[in-house]
Amino acid sequence: MAASYWERMDPARKRTVRLVVSLTVAVLLAGALAWTSFSASSDAKTPAQLANAKPGETYRLAGRVDDWERKGLVHTFRLREPGSGRGEGVQVRYEGSVPDPFRNGRDIVVTVEQAQAGSFVGQQGTLTTKCPSKFTAKDEAS
Repeated sequence: MAASYWERMDPARKRTVRLVVSLTVAVLLAGALAWTSFSASSDAKTPAQLANAKPGETYRLAGRVDDWERKGLVHTFRLREPGSGRGEGVQVRYEGSVPDPFRNGRDIVVTVEQAQAGSFVGQQGTLTTKCPSKFTAKDEAS
């Protein structure tokens, strides 16, 4: 029986071919991983960007918590512009547990749906707090 081309190939050339194939596969996998991680992320909107929000649509909303009130598991608060806490903001009603660091002055991200003009309902289990920067002054970090 005749030997195949692969069996007759020089061992040094086999190693080179294997290396090229392995590196090509690694680069393709890394590219696929990077593409899926970037395409899976969604940009969060700020309260000012939700001026033209449509009822029934959901949005990822980022902002700074202000005027927080809690009655049992129902939390109502105003979300103002993230980072600065300025602007009129939007009213959010969220039912469910909130993370321990949740409080006035904390930047958060939550998925919301518009209930009325300027008023939104948060989807349960979607509220996350953003970590304050370790480079901010101590009086601003709380």
